[in-house]
Amino acid sequence: MSNYAPFIKPYVQYNEHGWGPCEVPDLDVPYQPFCKSDRLGKICDWTVAVQEKKFPNKYASTFGNNSQYAYFHEDDDATFHLVDSTGSRAFKPFQRGRYRPNIRNNVRVRGRTGRGNALLGLAGGHTAGGGMGNSPKYGKGRETRRNVGRRFARNAPTRLRESSAMVRSNWVSVEEIDFPRLLKLTLPNIKEGQNIVTCGSLEYYDKMYDRVNLRNEKPLHKMDRIVHTVTTTDDPIIRRLSKTMGNVFATDEILATIMCCTRSNYSWDVVIEKLGVKVFLDKRDNAQFDLLTVNETSLEPPMDEAGSINSAHSLAMEATFINHNFSQQVLRIGDQEPRYKFEEPNPFEEPGADLASVGYRYRKWDLGNDIVLIARCKHNGVIQGPNGELQFLSIKALNEWDSKATNSVEWRQKLDTQRGAVLASELRNNACKLARWTVEAVLAGSDQLKLGYVSRVSPRDHLRHVILGTQQFKPQEFATQINLNMDNAWGILRCLIDIVMKQPDGKFLLMKDPNKPMVRLYDIPENAFDSEVDEEDDSSEPFGNSIDN
Repeated sequence: MSNYAPFIKPYVQYNEHGWGPCEVPDLDVPYQPFCKSDRLGKICDWTVAVQEKKFPNKYASTFGNNSQYAYFHEDDDATFHLVDSTGSRAFKPFQRGRYRPNIRNNVRVRGRTGRGNALLGLAGGHTAGGGMGNSPKYGKGRETRRNVGRRFARNAPTRLRESSAMVRSNWVSVEEIDFPRLLKLTLPNIKEGQNIVTCGSLEYYDKMYDRVNLRNEKPLHKMDRIVHTVTTTDDPIIRRLSKTMGNVFATDEILATIMCCTRSNYSWDVVIEKLGVKVFLDKRDNAQFDLLTVNETSLEPPMDEAGSINSAHSLAMEATFINHNFSQQVLRIGDQEPRYKFEEPNPFEEPGADLASVGYRYRKWDLGNDIVLIARCKHNGVIQGPNGELQFLSIKALNEWDSKATNSVEWRQKLDTQRGAVLASELRNNACKLARWTVEAVLAGSDQLKLGYVSRVSPRDHLRHVILGTQQFKPQEFATQINLNMDNAWGILRCLIDIVMKQPDGKFLLMKDPNKPMVRLYDIPENAFDSEVDEEDDSSEPFGNSIDN
């Protein structure tokens, strides 16, 4: 007997009188009418990766869901697995892009209408280039390329940012926390910091700069004064206080960076040392931690072009230089009015050195769960209030480098009449920097936050600047205006401290991921950064000298 199944020859009907079957089965087949205008779709389309948003129902039946031909898959998808999905990216539908406007013949882009001319900055012959703006050929070509580039910039590939510190193979990842989790944290009812030690001296603010406007602009001068950027463990006052009180120590810049981390896009890092029950938050030697970012949160942040005055690093150096000079120029320098002196002298004072006007407050906060924070905060100046009381100032400066390149409001046209629009543009492009300044002012207990508007004399000259105006805020009110929740900021700080407190003694690195909205905590060796540099820069070097070099 054969083990194989028998082969049965199939029966094939042959119609001798025409085409089709010889016999028609007696079945009740429903009839559904259609015409050429009906959208008859495909059974399966492998070329469409996701459902198109423009025509979501182009393959749907015109007779609704009650069609007798409707198919309901039920549980069939549970047993179906797509093996190869490369075809969904390799092919595109032939209809894709046929509604894209013709760029060459686009009237608005070429600036043939009045509206197009206004968008391109040609209405009335006004451009920022002076005499070049009177040439329609020059203005039209340059602005057309710029607007077309902005229009399709969203299709450009994503630029990967570099990490602030290179992750070594021997580093151990302790924790990864994404921003959505950090935004849900809160630590309410944190009281005002208590002053423990006050050091330094402050000069009085010159109220003449409150009257500066576009018609009465002031040139920004270079101030050869020394600004110290000493880290936590190198501060002699913190070393002295750590022996008797507190268990977490930091500076206001480090605290502000951590508390505002959810607004940051660029990578940064903070070194954390845990010794028993004490935690020290430090910055790395020779790191760019003290440089101010420019347009960090903009839709089109500065490009990393080597040698360009508008690269991200060059703009950061320029912004730091402007802030150092502006914070000292707006004060009454000299012997015409004595300085306001705190209880102790400047702990970083050197014989014969011209120190900047800086007052330090070492303050203490109780964060609960036996966590006592001690931080060094600073003021930049002092002013006499309307009732004769003294008010401490935090003085900062916003800088404009090229309004057309950044697609923002031009200060020389709108600062006096529409200052709110200018500030809104800065809040959009520099949300992280302004939040850090606000947190620093709140931590220091400043009565006012003075903001200066400093612009380049010419967009192509990054060495000469002018002061176009000033504005002042109360730090707590400004925090509410920019949607800065201090309870959430304290919650983020407390969460990271709790994570470090659970770790064994050692050295850690808290770093913002350069391309993802998250922070990472690494356990690193004690000599992790000893081999990166051969020699350390002097921490007392002024910003002005370093920028010029």
